[in-house]
Amino acid sequence: MKVLNVAAEIFPLVKTGGLADIVGALPQSLIAAGADVRLMLPGLPAVVQGVELQRVVCSIGAIFGAGQVTLRLGKMVGSGVEVYIVDAPYLYKRPGNPYQSADGNEWSDNVQRFALLGWAAAHLAAGDFDADWTPDVLHAHDWHAAMACAYVACRPVTSAATVFTVHNL
Repeated sequence: MKVLNVAAEIFPLVKTGGLADIVGALPQSLIAAGADVRLMLPGLPAVVQGVELQRVVCSIGAIFGAGQVTLRLGKMVGSGVEVYIVDAPYLYKRPGNPYQSADGNEWSDNVQRFALLGWAAAHLAAGDFDADWTPDVLHAHDWHAAMACAYVACRPVTSAATVFTVHNL
């Protein structure tokens, strides 16, 4: 079974709470059980730096307010789990955490930032971005990945099942 986990944070690269711990551990456990698991993460500075052997999967172009969006595939340093990075520097290359600036204020464009993450995950699940890998299951972790499930539901050609997990209610 091929499983795509979509989230905005992962231990040890980006962590604001327990979500990062789950996203860091679950893929490795599923791989140990025989699943083909990959992650999709936004191109936050720590993610871009913590994923090695990156190669361009496709150039998406201008979308969601970003002038250039590229989908990259690499491997997590340490675990070797394969990771798709939604590389959109205009939206993700910032100080602070995934949701707030360094002074604690929410990013005013979080809607666009995480809509892009979900949109990219849904297109990958539809087979639009990587001809070599299409997931059977798309697992969206928390609110910032939730749009992936909605986008999949709007695309009848997508055969991937979706799972949405709320980690902190």
